[in-house]
Amino acid sequence: MKRIFPIALLTAGMVLGGGFLLTQGGGTNTSQFAVPGAAMAQEANAETKEIVEMVLGAEDAPVEIIEYASYTCPHCANFHTNVFDDIKKNYIETGKVKFVYREVYFDKYGIWASLIARCGGEEKFFGITDLIYKGQKEWARAGSDGAIADELRKIGKLAGIGQDEVEACLTDANYIRSLVEWYQANAERDNIQSTPSFLIDGEPYSNMSYAEFAETLDEKIAAKE
Repeated sequence: MKRIFPIALLTAGMVLGGGFLLTQGGGTNTSQFAVPGAAMAQEANAETKEIVEMVLGAEDAPVEIIEYASYTCPHCANFHTNVFDDIKKNYIETGKVKFVYREVYFDKYGIWASLIARCGGEEKFFGITDLIYKGQKEWARAGSDGAIADELRKIGKLAGIGQDEVEACLTDANYIRSLVEWYQANAERDNIQSTPSFLIDGEPYSNMSYAEFAETLDEKIAAKE
C-alpha cells in the first residue's frame, strides 16, 4: 500500500515510491514531468482539457466501485493481476457492478504510464492498464528515466498505438496539467489517503481479497433487490 499525504501539504517537487505528487502553489509545472527523448509541447494557452472517466460495466448497475490506484503501486498491480479479473467476470460483465478507475500520481512515472494508458482512448484503456500492471516490475525498474520511458512506449506500441501518437500523448503539457489537477480534486474530495483505495457505493474500503470483495458486493447487491 502506498500512502498519500494530505493535499494541503503539497509544495514544489516530487517524492518517488511511497509519497505523493507535489505541485507548485501557482499551478502545475509540467516541465518536471518531461519525458526523456521527447520535446514537451508548449502550454500556449494553458487550456484545461476534459478528463474522461474510465468506466467498465452497465451504467445502470445496482452497485458502483470506484478504484483509486497508482501505476507505480505494487499493491495495485497485485489487485489487478490477482483479484480484478474475477470481479470483472462475476460482477462487472454480469451487469451487477459499474467499475470506475481513477489514477493517483506519486511520481512522474505514474503520469507517463497514465498518458500511455489513456492514449488509445476508452476502448483500449483497460487493456493497456492490464499490460502496464502485469509488466510493472520490468518497466518501473528499467533504470534510468529514459529506459523507463522507452519501456512504456513499447507497451503503447504493443497495444497498437503508432509511434507518432505515443509521442503526442507523452508531450501534451495541457493534458498533463489537467490530469494532475483532476487527480488532486478527486483525492481531496474523496479523502483518498493510500492506494489502492475503493469507494463502493460511496463507502470507503481499503484493499481486500477477492473473497472479501465478493462478500461486500453480494451484501450491497442483495440490499438493492
